[in-house]
Amino acid sequence: MKEFSGQLVRNVALVGHGSCGKTSLAEAILFSAGATTRLGKVEEGNTVSDYTNEEIKRKISIGLGLLHTEWQGHKLNLIDLPGYADFIGETAAGLRVAESAILVLSALAGIEVGTEQSWKMAGGNGCARLFFINKLDKEHAKFFENLDILQKRFGNGVVPLQIPIGEALNLQGVVDLITLKAYTFQKGGKPKEGDIPAELKEKVEKYRGRLMESVSEADDALIEKYLEAGELTTDEIKSGLKKGIAAGILFPVMCGSATENWGVANLLDHIVEFCPSPLDRGEVKGNDPNTGKESSRKIALQEPALVLVFKTVSEPHVGELSFFKAYAGKVSPGDDLFNPGRQIAERVGQIYVMNGKERKEIAKITAGDIGAFVKLKGTHTGDTLCDKKGPLQLSNIQFPEPVIAMAVKPRHKGDEEKIANGFAKLHEEDPTFKMEVNADIKQTIIFGQGELHLEVMVSKLQEKYGVAVDLEDPRIPYRETIKGKVEVQGKYKRQSGGRGQYGDVWLKLEPLPRGSGFEFEDGIVGGAVPSKYIPAVEEGIQEAMGEGVLAGYPVVDLKATLYDGTYHVVDSSDMAFKIAASMGFKKGFVEARPVLLEPIYNLEATVPEEFMGAVIGDISSRRGKIMGMEADGVFQKIKAKVPLAEMNKYSTSLRSLTQGRGFHTRSFSHYEEVPHEISEKIIKQAMEAKEKEKQE
Repeated sequence: MKEFSGQLVRNVALVGHGSCGKTSLAEAILFSAGATTRLGKVEEGNTVSDYTNEEIKRKISIGLGLLHTEWQGHKLNLIDLPGYADFIGETAAGLRVAESAILVLSALAGIEVGTEQSWKMAGGNGCARLFFINKLDKEHAKFFENLDILQKRFGNGVVPLQIPIGEALNLQGVVDLITLKAYTFQKGGKPKEGDIPAELKEKVEKYRGRLMESVSEADDALIEKYLEAGELTTDEIKSGLKKGIAAGILFPVMCGSATENWGVANLLDHIVEFCPSPLDRGEVKGNDPNTGKESSRKIALQEPALVLVFKTVSEPHVGELSFFKAYAGKVSPGDDLFNPGRQIAERVGQIYVMNGKERKEIAKITAGDIGAFVKLKGTHTGDTLCDKKGPLQLSNIQFPEPVIAMAVKPRHKGDEEKIANGFAKLHEEDPTFKMEVNADIKQTIIFGQGELHLEVMVSKLQEKYGVAVDLEDPRIPYRETIKGKVEVQGKYKRQSGGRGQYGDVWLKLEPLPRGSGFEFEDGIVGGAVPSKYIPAVEEGIQEAMGEGVLAGYPVVDLKATLYDGTYHVVDSSDMAFKIAASMGFKKGFVEARPVLLEPIYNLEATVPEEFMGAVIGDISSRRGKIMGMEADGVFQKIKAKVPLAEMNKYSTSLRSLTQGRGFHTRSFSHYEEVPHEISEKIIKQAMEAKEKEKQE
């Protein structure tokens, strides 16, 4: 493959809501550019970017697909990103290294939650944003209605570069508002250039006028010319459009049908002509690992090598592939690079360019371009690699926090280590997936972005590492505390021939404000308990707090004061005082009005306005408290506090309530007392489980 300078590279992410046609558009781009000889279909499981068993089985994109092709002397790196919220981490990774994002919309569904999310994430990464209204050949498809909605939602910077000739089942082609040429779509062939149909001339004039107006506002020199002459030349429109797109104030709209390959060649022309190159970004910022201060590097071939690994994929028979973007300099096989985040050196082996699972070896990758390393020693997703002589560490990719947790149960005993190792590898591939062994609730918990996300990870664990597990509901990490104050004695006396055991303590137990944890106070006066035994008293109380009296959950938010006691010169020991303190604590805890606490989470649900009533009703039924609501474009953001015990599989329920258009985030807030009737049930279940454990 020939080498391309950074100015001739276009890194473009395809983003949008699930099932809007991103993968089909990627397929059509590869086909139009001659990179493939057939137009694959998602339904048939033969597309280039959706190649894993899970993607073929489920007929959706799960992982980031990296593709490349050439068009008009330029190299296009396409990053096909999943549209389902469960796999939003892939979108975060892909948008980090793209200069442009094409937001794909279904002409039938219009703006959806995934469109909104993609818009925000692309803008947050400084990407130029373009729209492609897809599926325009389907029954009930509407271009102008969707255009109006886009402009209302995202402002007057949303400008059509084309308008369709016909719509829905009558779609025939498009009119280019810049060149004023009509392109009629041909089955299986290139669009046919011709004159604008007479019935569209008035509409074309109207939308070209709006285009010139918007373009002129992006450039001071053009606005003067436009106000004076009321007209701009084609070259002036192109110049202003390019500036406005790069500046993030103009958002072009194009249209067509990916599955029919209609409008795709026009889209490619516009990507090459108007989308920014990697070098147009100028420089990239990071931290100097030697000083910790912010630093920057020019995006140029002449600079020291600097790359970001944005995705790690484990491939059978190949090993670990690390997708990377070169921000500066060049990298070739045999180069030595430094990972400043992990303080390790990496020797570059083979370098590939990717088209889905197909890979082609390449001699080097230069500034602005994207490739893949194979078998790096210890570098993972989000890591920077640089020239040790000119070190710079790029900021981490911002991955979203998990919104769901499930427990995993091994199907076979002794698989625990394999499970831990397998899940650790999967976390390296996808940092939005996490695992922890929770000693508190005695379960292995996995965290992710939704039920589907966790199901896919469990399938991957079995497919890649040969370990089978079942998912089950995680136990809730309840806590126990007291509401009253109490003074209590704990006395341990034992005589069994020879030296005995003697410890005697008087404790005062009292509640602390929520979230305070545990406080111990030595209130002994006059040596009633020798100072050498006081640490043993504190240790005995803390050990007893590990398993509460009500239901066996840890005790929190409590102050214990040791204020009196007695000892025996011969028989007293650390162990005796530790046991006495534990006995006194357990006795006093029962007398101090003990209660059960449950974790409360902050919930933020973003939903279309028409589903607000149903979602609020559902939150209330989960004992949630609505804390507020605010508009978020065409959506509403509902803020609430909800008990964790009521949030099991909430992401699935929310999607069901909102026809797949709602998503949520959650974070721990605080612990709160469990209502009495629910508390009784939890305590009863805990006691029954304990009995069962004893019998087993």
